[in-house]
Amino acid sequence: MKSADSLQRRIIVAFLLFGIGASVCFALIAALAVEGIEVELVDKRLEAAVAWAAPRQAAGLDVDMPAGLRFHRGAAIPQTLRNLADGVHKVDVGDTRLHVLAGQDARGSWVLVDHESDYDKIEVVVYSMFAAAFAGFLLLAAMLGRFLGRRVVTPIRELAQSVGNDTASAALTGRKDELGVLARALEAHTSELRAFLDRERYFTGDVSHELRSPLTVIMGAAEILMQGADSPAVSAPAERIYRAAREAAECITVLLLLARAPELGDQAPVAIDDIAEDEVEKYRPLVAGKPVSLHFADGPALAVRAPRELCAAAIGNLVRNACQYTDQGEVRVVLLPGAVVVEDTGPGLPPAVVATLGRGGASPSTGSSGTGLGLALVRRICEFLDAGFAYAEREGGGSRFTISFPKALTKT
Repeated sequence: MKSADSLQRRIIVAFLLFGIGASVCFALIAALAVEGIEVELVDKRLEAAVAWAAPRQAAGLDVDMPAGLRFHRGAAIPQTLRNLADGVHKVDVGDTRLHVLAGQDARGSWVLVDHESDYDKIEVVVYSMFAAAFAGFLLLAAMLGRFLGRRVVTPIRELAQSVGNDTASAALTGRKDELGVLARALEAHTSELRAFLDRERYFTGDVSHELRSPLTVIMGAAEILMQGADSPAVSAPAERIYRAAREAAECITVLLLLARAPELGDQAPVAIDDIAEDEVEKYRPLVAGKPVSLHFADGPALAVRAPRELCAAAIGNLVRNACQYTDQGEVRVVLLPGAVVVEDTGPGLPPAVVATLGRGGASPSTGSSGTGLGLALVRRICEFLDAGFAYAEREGGGSRFTISFPKALTKT
């Protein structure tokens, strides 16, 4: 799993975003509060002092200002404080920041200077504390998100691992929260699927074994008829009976192999090029007497670890369908690097059949879709073999089927 897709990472990011949003909100409130306090403590104080000092000075009375405050008027105003607009100002003189309230009255301009206000220092301390709190809050949010992420993600990972290993975790199924409900639901669903697959496998195996005995009897009787027949009226039907019984027996073998769990790594390598050539020769009689040519274009030799019967069934079914439903033209079996292509000049597949094939459903036995195993079972064989199965319209008309083997071995 990519780091960006991790649920734990998303939880941590969510907590961090929440922490940032909350911190910004509190910072705005704190800034407004600090500025409001400054107005009340500094600006209002200067305005009150001016309201007391200005009339006394205008009346010629002594103005005894509180400590740190100086009232200047007209020419007595220091050069650096002249020409200030009316209102409160912060003026830096050297390393000292002064709070200055400037104004005018009937006698001219005046300024009130606060030399000893420590509010700026207090303001720096307050903002520093808010910055430290902001960093601490983000760190706490990240730690809390990481902690909760682990608490949430770890059981989910255990559940995924138990599902992957096909084992139920009593610790998970015994939980009383939503994760326990999910674990119990998955366990029940897995048990149902396992029971269904076992029933299907046993049914396929039992039916296949039951059919083998009568098919063997039919094939034996057909062989006796073919050997003892003196007239074509007897030998021809006997050959058809024998061929049909043999194809049914091969189909049963395929079904038995598909009913087993795929363990392709233990299989001996089989030569796909030899199988394809054998299947072409096997179905060459189907085009005898028709204006259809059947070609085998040899190519790069390749081998795969798979049962030979399944490979032969998949390739042979496509070759047989192409030969049966092509009335004129050609059928070609081409070997490509890691793939086998079967193409024909037949009627092709109807759109409805192509749509059904794309959904992996059963393929009706019309046109190039064929009979016998059918394209749906060919697809199933390819899935069993971890092989690709693709259909495309042939240029100029017809069908083009491709079976690709990604895990093909180099034949030596």
